[in-house]
Amino acid sequence: MRIWIGNMEPGTTDEEIRAFVKKYAHNLDCGEIERVEGDGTRPAAMIQMSGGTSTDLGNLALRVNGMYWKGRPLSCNTLMR
Repeated sequence: MRIWIGNMEPGTTDEEIRAFVKKYAHNLDCGEIERVEGDGTRPAAMIQMSGGTSTDLGNLALRVNGMYWKGRPLSCNTLMR
């Protein structure tokens, strides 16, 4: 299972992303984080998740989508492969 989180503040570290995800989805674990920089104005990350169900991942996406983090509204989608 993977989750895509976009419009993060440039310079956000992997550790910050892991802590953010853990705060809202205690039973999910972050695996590999692949950065998607684009043109640099709205960096994103594709995060491999484990330890939970597809419902848990969907609930995380619903909670995070539109949330302001570090002064930016996040966008979020899931990939269930």
